[in-house]
Amino acid sequence: MPNAEMRKQAATKDGFIAALDQSGGSTPKALRLYGVEESAYTNDDEMFALVHDMRARIITAPAFNGDKVMGAILFEKTMDGEIEGKPTAQYLWEDCSVVPFLKVDKGLADEKDGVQVMKPMPGLDELLKRAVNKGIFGTKMRSVINAANRDGIAAVVQQQFEVGKQILGHGLVPIIEPEVTITIADKAEAEQILLEEITNELGKLPEGEEVMLKLTLPEETNLYKPLVDHPKVMRVVALSGGYSREEACDRLSKNTGMIASFSRALTEGLSIAQSDEDFNAKLGDSIDNICEASRAG
Repeated sequence: MPNAEMRKQAATKDGFIAALDQSGGSTPKALRLYGVEESAYTNDDEMFALVHDMRARIITAPAFNGDKVMGAILFEKTMDGEIEGKPTAQYLWEDCSVVPFLKVDKGLADEKDGVQVMKPMPGLDELLKRAVNKGIFGTKMRSVINAANRDGIAAVVQQQFEVGKQILGHGLVPIIEPEVTITIADKAEAEQILLEEITNELGKLPEGEEVMLKLTLPEETNLYKPLVDHPKVMRVVALSGGYSREEACDRLSKNTGMIASFSRALTEGLSIAQSDEDFNAKLGDSIDNICEASRAG
């Protein structure tokens, strides 16, 4: 696949990244919001088949294309699946002109020092090799920050960059995602520490290496502008983090250079019971709103 074209699109193209990477823990909630109750499936295979159908319906919708959707983050099982007879990543790029990314983390460890680092990923190298073979451009991995604890935040960022270097070694671009929980009282303080720790780790990256960052929309407008402008940052994208689409888009539109990478805010209002016409219209409105907010900043 033409990685040079993907890189140009990921670095410079208008639009946003659709996060279609709900994993085992978050899939039942995503399906419930889509109108599929847990009684509709009896095991994980059936659950993942249903969520793949939901994602395929989104990806094949007329509005889901590279004009406004710059990239899409996939769950491993989605990468291994097919859409209209093609491997998902290949379909995304060839049929939709959307850059494919892969979620690679295996969930969160127990909280310590106000944060949750990622669980160990002993099979990461093998997964990355498969991802390269399937045409994936980059990866995403998530940690969580629940308090403005410098030791904890430093541990999160150090782990993210350590694994990020492993990912870069396979020729993939890592999206580093240290999410700050939107409901914590010291969110602004946590974000200031996070900015400092990320800046420190970026300074250690070798010349010519680039990462992407996926960050919670900050309390201080344009707090992350220095990261947007950093020579070792390809793109800074924002997660919706539990904000409604309206609030997420409003916050995003005020932050210069950040684009969206929304999951729940993208699929808000979509239902399995909708006709294709209604589903496509609702998704089209969501894509328009999120793209407009991504461009406004």
